[in-house]
Amino acid sequence: MKKFLPLARGRRRGLMAGVVLAAAASLSLTACAGSATPSGTSSGDGGSGGTIAVALITKTSTNPFFLAMKKGAEDEAAKDGVTLTYAAGAADGDEDGQVKAIEAAVARGDKGILITPNGPGVNSAINNARKQGLFVIALDTPPDPADTVDITFATDNFKAGEAIGKWAAAKQDGKPANIALLDLYNDKVVSVDLGRDQGFLTGMGIDTKDIKKNGDEDKSGSYTGGKGGSYTIVCNEPTKGAQDLGKSAMETCLSKTKDINLVYTLNEPAAAGAAEALKAAGVTATIVSVDGGCSPGIADVKAGIIGATAQQYPVKMAELGVKAIKQIADGGAKPAVTPGLDFFDTGVALVTDKPVDGLESITSDAASKICWG
Repeated sequence: MKKFLPLARGRRRGLMAGVVLAAAASLSLTACAGSATPSGTSSGDGGSGGTIAVALITKTSTNPFFLAMKKGAEDEAAKDGVTLTYAAGAADGDEDGQVKAIEAAVARGDKGILITPNGPGVNSAINNARKQGLFVIALDTPPDPADTVDITFATDNFKAGEAIGKWAAAKQDGKPANIALLDLYNDKVVSVDLGRDQGFLTGMGIDTKDIKKNGDEDKSGSYTGGKGGSYTIVCNEPTKGAQDLGKSAMETCLSKTKDINLVYTLNEPAAAGAAEALKAAGVTATIVSVDGGCSPGIADVKAGIIGATAQQYPVKMAELGVKAIKQIADGGAKPAVTPGLDFFDTGVALVTDKPVDGLESITSDAASKICWG
C-alpha cells in the first residue's frame, strides 16, 4: 500500500483540531459572462449555448452521506438552471460502475462531472473525459494523483482523523489503549481511508512511520497524546463504510481479545455496526468516527454510543461543485485550491458532548442544526 497521500506531512504536526470551517468566499467563483434562464438554458457569449448538463457520480446510492450530497447538488442545480444526472457505484469500491457512468456523461455531451472516486480504477476514464472537454471535479475523496481531476472539494481527512485522535488520547487519561482500527479497505488505497486512519494515529501520538501507508505502525508501544500511555493495536479490519461490515469487522477484532477499549471507525455506519458487536459481546469501549451526519452519527453522539466524531460538509461540496461547473460553462474562471493544499478544504468540526481542555469542539445539539451543511 504505497500510494501517495495528497496531503503534506510537514504541515500536519501542530494542526489545531478544533472547528475549522473553510470560508466559501475563498473559492474564486467570479461573475459569469452569461446568466442562466429558469429553463436551464444559458445566455451570453461565454455560455454553453444550451442546457448546462452535469453528472454527479457517487460511490454508492445508499450511504446517507452521498444521499445528502445528491440533495445538495439537486437543489443547487435547480437554483442555477443546470440539468443534473445522477449515477452511483453498485457498492463502495465499484470502479467499473463509475467508469460506465463517466462514459455515459461523455456520450451525452455533459459540460462537467462531479465524482466521489471509488478508487484509482476510474482515473483513465476521468482523463478521457477531460480530453473530451469536460470539467471534472472530485468531491469528498481526492484522487491519486490529485491532478487527475481539475479540482477537489473535500474535507481535510487527515485533520478530521487527527481531531478524534487527540480527543481519544485525552479521554484515555493515561490508561493503556487497546485499539481496534476499522478502516475502509485492506486491498486498495483511497485517500479518505488513508488520511483518516493516519490522522487518528497522529492525533493519538502514535508514530505512523510512513504516513503514505496504513498498517505499518508498531503494533504496540507508547502514545504521547493527552497524558500519554501504552497502546496495542489489536486489529486493522475493512468495513467498506457499511454498518453490517462494521459489525462483522468488530466481531473479528473481538475474537482476538475482549480487552479492546478504543475503537476508531472510518465512518458512522461502521461505528454503528461496531457498537452492535460490542454490546452483544458485553464489552465497553470508546468509539470515535468521522462524518457528522444527523443519523446515525450525531444522534449516536447524543446517545453516548459514539464518543466523538468529526463533522464534514458534503452538501457544501456538492453546491460548490455545481456552481463551479456552471461558472466555467458560462465562461467564468476556474476555482482555486485552498492555499497550501492540493484541494479546496470545505471544513471540519469536532463534535462531542464530552469536551476536553484545549481542544475546540461543538456539541451534538449544535452539530444537529448543521448536519452535513
